[in-house]
Amino acid sequence: MSADETDGRRLDKWLWYARFFKSRTLATRFCQSGRLRVNGSVVKKAHHLLRPGDVLTFPKGPDVRVVEVVELGHRRGPATEARTLYSDLAPPEDRPKKAAPEPGPARAGAREPGSGRPTKHQRRALDRLRGG
Repeated sequence: MSADETDGRRLDKWLWYARFFKSRTLATRFCQSGRLRVNGSVVKKAHHLLRPGDVLTFPKGPDVRVVEVVELGHRRGPATEARTLYSDLAPPEDRPKKAAPEPGPARAGAREPGSGRPTKHQRRALDRLRGG
């Protein structure tokens, strides 16, 4: 651990430790995107130092996560250990699963059975019927 990390933890490393991102590279890219706020200020640097008590606000999927840093952590452990690093101030609401689209003509490219172009077999049957 470097001398800088005795006072805090790098933002990208903490996000990775807390399992908000699958890799540290993804966490770094997210920090550089400017969509993350620490204590209300936009942060664009992955090396920003976090300390216990800092509040992070960022979009994650369809939700906006608001978490308070409780511990800095020493490693990327299992999910149960990662949940002890933060307290969720605005937990994502449980949304009902989206219902499957109803079958029918509303779907793109869907047709009623038997509609559309006749098959080769049907065309030959029509030709025989017409006498041709």
